[in-house]
Amino acid sequence: MPRLRDTASGELIPATTGPAATIYVCGITPYDATHIGHAATYTAWDLLVRTLLDAGAARVTYVQNVTDVDDPLLERADRDGEDWRELAMRETERYRADMEALRVLPPTHLIGAVEALPIIERISARLADRGALYYVDEDVYFAKSADPAFGALSGPGTVSDYSPAEMVELFAQRGGDPARPGKKDPLDCLVWRAERPGEPAWESQFGRGRPGWHVECAAIASEYLGVAFDVQAGGSDLVFPHHEMSASHARVAFAPAAHVFARVYSHAGMVSYLGEKMSKSLGNLVFVGRLLADGVDPMAIRLALLAHHYSSDWEWTDDVLAEANARLARWRAALDGADTDTAADAEAVLAGVRAALSDDLDAPRALAVIDAWADAALAKASPSVRPGPGPGARLVRQTADALLGISL
Repeated sequence: MPRLRDTASGELIPATTGPAATIYVCGITPYDATHIGHAATYTAWDLLVRTLLDAGAARVTYVQNVTDVDDPLLERADRDGEDWRELAMRETERYRADMEALRVLPPTHLIGAVEALPIIERISARLADRGALYYVDEDVYFAKSADPAFGALSGPGTVSDYSPAEMVELFAQRGGDPARPGKKDPLDCLVWRAERPGEPAWESQFGRGRPGWHVECAAIASEYLGVAFDVQAGGSDLVFPHHEMSASHARVAFAPAAHVFARVYSHAGMVSYLGEKMSKSLGNLVFVGRLLADGVDPMAIRLALLAHHYSSDWEWTDDVLAEANARLARWRAALDGADTDTAADAEAVLAGVRAALSDDLDAPRALAVIDAWADAALAKASPSVRPGPGPGARLVRQTADALLGISL
């Protein structure tokens, strides 16, 4: 079974401890097409699912949310004069098509925030019953003080080791409102936003409005995976505040359970472009759909992503894509001409790829294993005799397909 580097402790921890695995991954806010940063993150967790299945997991339950009502989505819809529901639906379908092109296995459950409103209200009611919620004007906030374990993922003593001041700064940068008057603590976060003119709203015991972001994921994860599950994953920009606060909501809502929320937290690095982190706010995006429309082989895009360890920060460049195209061509040429390969060589490739992926999803090391096989196969191949790939080459092809998601 694969081991992952846990974000809180820095230790390598088994991704699952039983015959079945449970994974929650934070999904997109669907107001723009899938960019390479998204693709890198979801390809990483696709490797995790593939590795778990190959290692013998009887079942992998993979849940992903879609934040299909939120400020950025509403702002984009208003800017473009479009119905926010149509925008969310179109961009969600575009995201699904891009993931399919990159051979990312679909999650077991893909749940939108609007669809999840009843379960979000239920967990919010549990928080209210425990005295963890309070009003600021008509908005409802979660009191951080209700959770003595707040900071267990990213606070002092963890790998992130964020101080309270650093948390406040990150909260302000990432959608929070630490300076709002009337809050009991700058880090208290919104659970239910009261209806504003011109914004969508739904009835609830807290009045008409819509849910906050952090409670959305706490509700969906616990509803579909149980109070405790194996892996919480996402981009590294979600460590704080999103994953910290979602876990905090769940701990308070389901106390006194011995263990609540994820055993392991795993986070993907950020992809930059033109010297800056790739983000919608900066506008420096490379879209998967645009690359595909320009005729780029989706397997080259996937190889470009896998050439970097999922936890690393890296930059997308033309050279990165060119190197991936060259690697893809070399692998395919080796498979087409590998007439002298042996089953033992291919078994070594399979074992090497498995070993690499089980060690914190080390995709670059896995690619290097197939690179070495391809180089040897090409060196042995006769340019005048091409009898077609033997059984060894077929096993290498199957290894790349099943474990790395690369169709050759």
